[in-house]
Amino acid sequence: MTTPSGIQRDDSNAHPLNVPLAPIRPRQAGRLGDVVVTHLVDRIVSGEYAVGTGLPIEQVLCDEFGVSRTVVRESIKLLEEKGLVRATRGRGTLVLPERGWNLLDPLVLEARIRHDRELSILDDLVNVRAALECDMAAQAARTISAGQSAELTAQRLVLAAQLGDPVRYAAEDVIFHDLIMQASGNRLGHAIIHSIHSKARLSSRYNGTPTLQELRESLAEHQRIEELILSGDADGAAAQMRAHILKSWARRRPAIMGAQAGQTI
Repeated sequence: MTTPSGIQRDDSNAHPLNVPLAPIRPRQAGRLGDVVVTHLVDRIVSGEYAVGTGLPIEQVLCDEFGVSRTVVRESIKLLEEKGLVRATRGRGTLVLPERGWNLLDPLVLEARIRHDRELSILDDLVNVRAALECDMAAQAARTISAGQSAELTAQRLVLAAQLGDPVRYAAEDVIFHDLIMQASGNRLGHAIIHSIHSKARLSSRYNGTPTLQELRESLAEHQRIEELILSGDADGAAAQMRAHILKSWARRRPAIMGAQAGQTI
């Protein structure tokens, strides 16, 4: 289902990052290389294959995944492109330090969130969101059209109608923010936020379990953001957007740590 601006509504309640990867089934449907890469990325990010150590030799991987040497070699090349490993003659394929990993790669980011025991990657993600979205809120305040203004107001009313349904509220919340990013005209910033936020939302540790009071606080913050944007207050919109994103995470994070300490979802 889409909004008038073409934003896709997400009606899924599933959180696939809440559980470990499914067991390997040799010759399972889909591209064999995708299966190999997904599992190897997960093992590297989880620390099962530690930094500085080598991956199993080709034949071992061929036997485990039920694939040819060609598939394994292509998979290793993809891992190199993601910054996870380096293949060298005589030394095999070595796992590289995390500082070189491409965290914007979907598979790497998913695995990093899945194994984020201290929630550090989610903290970083929230800070990136706050930095980019506050700038886009300011730009939206300068450039938003009459039609976009009307759609933003309509979406805030939709959001208000979902206070009794946290899952639905979260989905409509995403659309509200998307409308602001669209109004800003910052396509690259919008794409970056969409990429990282869509992965974070697959984790229940990111979403939390907000109470009705917390949703009311969130709605009031959204209304204030809307008012500032529609009044053309760029500085105010930026400050309110940043505060809202950081406060929203602060409301969810303590409960997440208390209820799910030690989990790796």
